[in-house]
Amino acid sequence: MDLIADHITHRFGALDVLHDVSFTVGAGEVVAIVGPSGCGKSTLLSILGGLLQPSSGSAQLRGAPPPESLNPLTFVFQDFALLPWCTVEENVEFPLLHTALTLTARQSVVADALRRTSLTDFRCTYPKQLSGGMRQRVGIARALAVRPAILLMDEPLSALDSQTRELLMEDFIGLLADGSMGAVYVTHNLEEAVRLADRIVVLSRRPGRVREVVTIPMTRGERSGLQAREKLLTLQNDLWSLIREEAVDAEREVQHA
Repeated sequence: MDLIADHITHRFGALDVLHDVSFTVGAGEVVAIVGPSGCGKSTLLSILGGLLQPSSGSAQLRGAPPPESLNPLTFVFQDFALLPWCTVEENVEFPLLHTALTLTARQSVVADALRRTSLTDFRCTYPKQLSGGMRQRVGIARALAVRPAILLMDEPLSALDSQTRELLMEDFIGLLADGSMGAVYVTHNLEEAVRLADRIVVLSRRPGRVREVVTIPMTRGERSGLQAREKLLTLQNDLWSLIREEAVDAEREVQHA
């Protein structure tokens, strides 16, 4: 299943946020969205996920979802968005409660999602008892439970320390390895973008336009070696050179707002 951003423009009142944004996320592909602060990245993700109607243009799905998919598009948020009164298992099961799945089928789906995110031993634990990284794993497991075609990820690692972020990046790489699920990955972190994405859409300063689309010339499996890390660092620096001047201007705008 493909996700198509088709000439998306959006305004909040008189404020132009996005202008004529177009790109396609192919089946099993990971596309990162980067750009200066305030360029409309999260707004674009909300439009792609159907939470917000664009002023003009559209977000469209093309093709059939994966077998047994219960929701073709699913969000993973920065703030985890867990139900504090529910256990890990209950949080993961929550989006399945109003589906046609039987209790046995739900339990099987939840057990699989917990296994894939290394949470099986924590199934009866409550969110307040978990670290930030473990809570984000619960959010990922909940998203996996509906077997999406595409994950919509809004700064999913930005609230975590560097060590936890590194471990979760490795988890994402493993989850995406078989190509059965794609992702749109919004981030300020250019290292995350070059480590995880197949392509990176660089947005301009507000109103966000597609300034450039950068293809990463390596599979995710090829990016762990020392030589690959050096190439990725060069790509990261190239991306920064694309957005640095506008990022400085955007920061000044925020400070003087």
